[in-house]
Amino acid sequence: MAKKRTGDPWMPAPKYGASLRGLGVNLLVSDVAASVAFAQSVLGAETVYADPDFAVLRLEGGEWMLHADHTYENHPLSGFVAGAEGRGIGAEIRLHGVDPDAAETRARAGGYTVLAGALDKAHGLREVYILDPDGYCWVPDVPVSSA
Repeated sequence: MAKKRTGDPWMPAPKYGASLRGLGVNLLVSDVAASVAFAQSVLGAETVYADPDFAVLRLEGGEWMLHADHTYENHPLSGFVAGAEGRGIGAEIRLHGVDPDAAETRARAGGYTVLAGALDKAHGLREVYILDPDGYCWVPDVPVSSA
């Protein structure tokens, strides 16, 4: 596995791995810093840790990881994402409790692609569809009654 990080990470990988519970999301990204910037500026995520190889982000009680493509060079997934324009096609990464109108405003101001602007949907959620730098589709939503 290729690494660009110099020095030690914020905690040893086996210790972090042993701490994980429930559903985990790990996204392969072309540029960790760009993906972290999107998550912070558009979604309002907190960065737990970030370096050129790896990041951990947290929002609304959920946590997800980013791994740079170069760290997966010998992994079976590397062939699937190489040259892919829209990663995660067919998946929505939903962020319940995140204001879709504010996220849309920040996304547009940052030059990100808004697939569908904030709307109240028949299933009771107000939601917006936003693409991150690697084409992952993020869907911040709130119940219609609180929008």
